[in-house]
Amino acid sequence: MDAIFEATIQVLSSDGLIGLNTTRVARRAGVSVGTLYQYYPNKQALLFAVLERHLVALAAAIEKACDENLTAKADELAEAVVKAYLRAQMAQAEVSPALYRISLELDARALIDMATRRSVAAIGAALASASDAQFADPHLVAQTLTAALFGTVPAFCHRVLAPADGREAEKQLTIMFRSYLAAHQSGVCGS
Repeated sequence: MDAIFEATIQVLSSDGLIGLNTTRVARRAGVSVGTLYQYYPNKQALLFAVLERHLVALAAAIEKACDENLTAKADELAEAVVKAYLRAQMAQAEVSPALYRISLELDARALIDMATRRSVAAIGAALASASDAQFADPHLVAQTLTAALFGTVPAFCHRVLAPADGREAEKQLTIMFRSYLAAHQSGVCGS
């Protein structure tokens, strides 16, 4: 299965979304087209699975960053979430534009909802545990931050970002997150 996913990413990178077909993917993966069809009955099913894997990785990266930063300061949490999301997103930077187009072309709302729900839950729990701030509604703040990530970052990824651009995007998103969190704190703990 991993070979098929990797081959799909490689074909997307080299041939683009229009040039991707199951024959090219099977050849690149070193499997027969029949084997590929055992798992994915058509190109759309394959693309849907690749997109699902990507969105699950994004949500998992956010969950891990939040778990590792429970009871951290709000600023530290903001930075950790942005870094984790961008690293996961940029791990496939060369195909991010194609993945974004796939999400628009396929009915991927359920996949996107799953990834955002997981992210909101993780960010909300981390905000509720922040060591230096309290939020009247951590879940609502988490929803807004998640919407910013899942809505803003794909716009960056319509083109492949150079490493310097990625660092600048990280800097700008971290400023945005920190500013938003500071504006929505209902009190400061331990001061």
